[in-house]
Amino acid sequence: MKRVVVGLSGGVDSSVAAYLLKEQGYEVIGLFMKNWHDDSVTISNECPWLEDSNDALLVAEKLGIPFQTVDLSEQYKEKIVDYMFNEYEKGRTPNPDVLCNREIKFDVFMKIAMSLGADYVATGHYCRKGTIEKDGKEIYQLLAGKDGNKDQSYFLCQLSQEQLSKALFPIGELTKPEVREIASKLDLITAEKKDSQGLCFIGKVRLPEFLQQKLQPKEGVIIEIPAESEIYHQERPQFNSEEEAFAYESRRIYYLKVPGKVVGKHQGAHYFTKGQRKGLNVGGTKEPLFIIETDVEKNIVYTGQGNQHPGLFKKALFIANDEVHWIREDLALNEGEKMEVMARIRYRQPLQKATLHQFKDGMYVVFENPQSAITEGQFVAWHLNDEILGSGVIA
Repeated sequence: MKRVVVGLSGGVDSSVAAYLLKEQGYEVIGLFMKNWHDDSVTISNECPWLEDSNDALLVAEKLGIPFQTVDLSEQYKEKIVDYMFNEYEKGRTPNPDVLCNREIKFDVFMKIAMSLGADYVATGHYCRKGTIEKDGKEIYQLLAGKDGNKDQSYFLCQLSQEQLSKALFPIGELTKPEVREIASKLDLITAEKKDSQGLCFIGKVRLPEFLQQKLQPKEGVIIEIPAESEIYHQERPQFNSEEEAFAYESRRIYYLKVPGKVVGKHQGAHYFTKGQRKGLNVGGTKEPLFIIETDVEKNIVYTGQGNQHPGLFKKALFIANDEVHWIREDLALNEGEKMEVMARIRYRQPLQKATLHQFKDGMYVVFENPQSAITEGQFVAWHLNDEILGSGVIA
């Protein structure tokens, strides 16, 4: 009998995942990960992790499976929280959820599970795992979940073959309503529970307030750059190679010398991210202001009016070699090779037509249509049909 450790988060998805595994004849152990307990930074006086671990315990009792809590807050702080602050300080926007899966759930947590004699680790993610044989060895595929609205394969885009080999995703074939229905039939306490939002596991933390506790506020100006600015209407230079052309397409525009007007003040450029429109507190413009760039060195936030402002759009992005990650190592590109894929630059974005081009120093992802708010530090993931082949950190 194979043993599976399921990460019970206190939500409905992992509860049903545990039930399905038990039905399939596995020996199931429920483990709750406590990843955060610096009470000075949660926003509300609700204590989400206590409530969640309680719900997880009640679900485990109801299903008749052993239950344990593991405290991973040390590792979480070191691998996720500290990393986030460093990234924000550099003016990048990290994705804690993707990292949490790579560094915590499918690494630290997986090692704990293996030490308990587990054959597999299961989670309540809406995605599926496939297995194919190639040249006599098994290769694992990460496939989109059946529920188009809830496909969470993006959050797992940094997993390796090794991690996938030991992973199970029991609810990947179901839709959210079907999962809730199973939970109701079983009368699980989590059946009607709302989906958790926010930093995977930190609970109800609002980002700017969370960041302010570590990154000192400092006042700076908000500048509006007009859409008709000359910077957007320069003649395109001649290039000697594709690589030069892509570098031009993916370049960052420096607005320091570009005429614009001061429209307000902010408390620190590192609290803001590209494409953001809330939190600027500047009124009186015909269309809402969107952030088109932040300069953390000079502490300036650059904005433009409307979601079609040319400062938001780029056709290409770059990934440095050490940030290029192939789930399907067998399909990795060699220098000079290219591949047509479908890609997304954020969770739930509809997939976009793109071409990967591998060069000596890294890879360019070149989109058929310009993309809005390509953000440094976020992940781009690329697919063929319903399979995620790999991902990388936007440089």
